Amino acid sequence: MTLPTDTKVTTEILWQGALIFAFIDVIFVAVLARLIKPARLREMKWTLVAVMAVFFCGLFGILASYIFWKSVYHYVFPEWSRWLIPPAYGLLFAAIGLLFWWVAFRIPGNAVINFCILGGLWGMITHIWAIYRGILDKPPMLQGASPEAAVVLPIFEFIFYWGISLSLASVIRRGWEWLCGSMKARP
Repeated sequence: MTLPTDTKVTTEILWQGALIFAFIDVIFVAVLARLIKPARLREMKWTLVAVMAVFFCGLFGILASYIFWKSVYHYVFPEWSRWLIPPAYGLLFAAIGLLFWWVAFRIPGNAVINFCILGGLWGMITHIWAIYRGILDKPPMLQGASPEAAVVLPIFEFIFYWGISLSLASVIRRGWEWLCGSMKARP
């Protein structure tokens, strides 16, 4: 799948995306914080790490290596890396997720909210790095977009992704516990 060559991402689109994600995040993270208690988040540690590895490998496999490779990513990454980026990002994001899971319990506040906010900050850091690599200068699709908007949007975008990861990990963990419980109940 490729995008039309005249597709243009503007500063206005980035700011609108940031506002939409921010609105969704406020509700989504508040719900997650009510549903996933700190003790539950502690229990989900390795499930969460595994989910993040698979989720981000898949996300970057679809976005970076399939949909946006020709229009964006091939301008800043060598061709040989196209299919290595998804598993590398999956492992990297899983490791960062584990680190932030640990940090989320050691800073004041709700661990679920902390975890999601740390994920948003990671999004900001990765996009600063991408801007440094030329993501706003080289691809015609992104030329002229504001660096500020390109750094703010991923904060809220990644809070959303980390919320999805938490949700999936919680559902998988509950499903596993249900399955194990039903297996023990059999005669």
